[in-house]
Amino acid sequence: MLRYIAYRSLLAVFLVWIVVTLVFLLLHLVPGDPAELLLSQGSTAADPQAVANLRERLGLDDPLWLQYAHHIGGLVTGDLGTSFRDGASVTGQIVQRLPRTLEVILAAALIAVALGVPAGTLAAIRAGGWIDTLISFLSSLALSTPVFVVGSVVILVFAQELRLVPAGGYVPFAVDPLRHLLLLMLPAGTVALALWAVIARMTRASVLDVLERDYVRTARAKGLSRAKILRRHVVRNAMIPVLTVLGLEMGTLIGGTVLVEFVFNWPGLSGYLVSAVDARDYPEVVGIVMVISILFVFLNLVVDIVYAVLDPRISLTR
Repeated sequence: MLRYIAYRSLLAVFLVWIVVTLVFLLLHLVPGDPAELLLSQGSTAADPQAVANLRERLGLDDPLWLQYAHHIGGLVTGDLGTSFRDGASVTGQIVQRLPRTLEVILAAALIAVALGVPAGTLAAIRAGGWIDTLISFLSSLALSTPVFVVGSVVILVFAQELRLVPAGGYVPFAVDPLRHLLLLMLPAGTVALALWAVIARMTRASVLDVLERDYVRTARAKGLSRAKILRRHVVRNAMIPVLTVLGLEMGTLIGGTVLVEFVFNWPGLSGYLVSAVDARDYPEVVGIVMVISILFVFLNLVVDIVYAVLDPRISLTR
């Protein structure tokens, strides 16, 4: 097991380095001069001398390989650099905003799992019936509806019409715990909808597959009740592929919360990334993408390890 974990960890480090390098290179290919964007005001062009001075101060005149070396060296030491826009520490901004995005994602995952696994299991044991048809229809509808449409409808119904929760914003938990949770409910529920559909569909397919296994037939022949068969033999084995999909979707949600944070005015990491790309702020963009990549790779590493623990058929020799 230790050898397997070490191998997967080294592979994870390599993948993060590849992603950071590609983002650094692609960002420098995007049209637009960060110094000119910072100094220009509306339609008024920036003074060429001022642009040249700012480029020199920001190190943008250095060769690309030297900029890359400086940046990688900073990333290794935990220094993500300073923002081109305001000189603020990129590390400090990420540390402040990342927990807010993770809070939305983790809350959405809990909601999706709590609703998706029972729904998928119920659809499987009632396969072909109206319950199965209804759950399949709802999951298809959830997957096909864009997240910004879901967010707008949620705000319209629950915030404006029913007035059950605020329409958006952010209040720290330490300041007002109840209002913080109320503000968290809408973005988390919006993100959870598509994830619920994926988990419900995967759970249904996996439970149907397990129900046809020989050991389940043997348990039935021994006279075990349906509840015991589901609890002891079906659900646990059916959760292995569901866990894999959940890990992949959790990583995807880190980058998929951009529109949700924008719609609900939630000051997380995704909105910070959008503004950084718009300003061509290289340190901010690369730093944010690196953190997102590490989280994505780490989540998949955890899923691989848990997968190997749950399923002894997984090879640990690599």
